[in-house]
Amino acid sequence: MGKILVVDDERAIRRALREILEFEEFEVDEAENGKQGLDKAKAEQYDVIFCDIKMPEMDGMEVLDGLLKAKVDAPVIMISGHGNIETAVQAIKKGAFDFIEKPLDLNRILVTIRNAKDRNVLIEEKKV
Repeated sequence: MGKILVVDDERAIRRALREILEFEEFEVDEAENGKQGLDKAKAEQYDVIFCDIKMPEMDGMEVLDGLLKAKVDAPVIMISGHGNIETAVQAIKKGAFDFIEKPLDLNRILVTIRNAKDRNVLIEEKKV
């Protein structure tokens, strides 16, 4: 159905997202920090990337910058338990596809993925 990368320093969040997404028949990769996530995103093709904002060493906004510089074209969905409207707007302005607050809502996750995949289809059609 699609390949998704989950970048989050919290093992419980990665595990919960993996369970939800695998139940929906997505292939899921995980990264436990921003650098690992950026390296994986550069090395492989993903349909969607979930990225936490607050992480040690390299935070989600730095990961987003790195993804944009590397021209990784997968939609990036930022997630955070510490987010506010200002952070969400900043992430979207930088190029994130969407912003979801923790605790993560199953329906919101699935709708956002569907919208991101629809965006991918439109972009591919536009290239042809």
